[in-house]
Amino acid sequence: MGEIVSLVGIALLPSAGMLIGALTAHWTRLSGSVMGAVLHGAAGVAVAVVSVELMPRILDDIAPWQLVAGFVLGAAASVAMMKGVNRVAGNLAAGKAKDGIGNVYLPVAVDLFGDGLMIGIGSAVSGGLGFMLALSQVVANIPGGFAATAHMRDKGVSAAARWSAIGSLVVPVFVGAGLGFWLLRGQSAPVQNAALSFVVGMLLLATIEDLVPEADEPQADRSVTTAAFATGFIFFALIALYLG
Repeated sequence: MGEIVSLVGIALLPSAGMLIGALTAHWTRLSGSVMGAVLHGAAGVAVAVVSVELMPRILDDIAPWQLVAGFVLGAAASVAMMKGVNRVAGNLAAGKAKDGIGNVYLPVAVDLFGDGLMIGIGSAVSGGLGFMLALSQVVANIPGGFAATAHMRDKGVSAAARWSAIGSLVVPVFVGAGLGFWLLRGQSAPVQNAALSFVVGMLLLATIEDLVPEADEPQADRSVTTAAFATGFIFFALIALYLG
């Protein structure tokens, strides 16, 4: 029971990042260049998660074919989820949905499910790893919470509907975390490390193919975005080294 309570507490962290972003969007408007810098910072955190926290642990005990298979499956899962989201979003647009919620809520919910899956897998390996992965998602999800709330606000969605949508996003995180924990709990170290390589595939593909292009769209000053990326990387690397 203690493990479950701990998992629930850890799984709340990604939603906390969404809430911080939503509150920021509720009170202020950020320029595109500022958002680009924030997104680059989130990309730096993601790369630090992989290089500092995950890969050293994975390479400790894994066969090469397991590493490759896990990574490929993770990347494929990331692509499949994104294609599914784009297809449903296209159907919503074709149906002329005007509430401003559906097209925003779905991709965020799928992204948070992936966060939860990653946290559940990490928690099955060790509580400390699950916590570190969840902590990284606090930073990574702030831009998503901001963008989703700002979009709904600009579409005229009421404050009550916006907060209800943001609040309900804890559900996909809990579902993903529970699934990942249930599948990997008690498995051997090589199997758990293969699952972590699956997480690496998901995380890197989403960062390089989705997050970085989105961060580059505002065309913020290169020196600013580079500093933001480096800050995000160093921030998480130091946390991992001192708390991991």
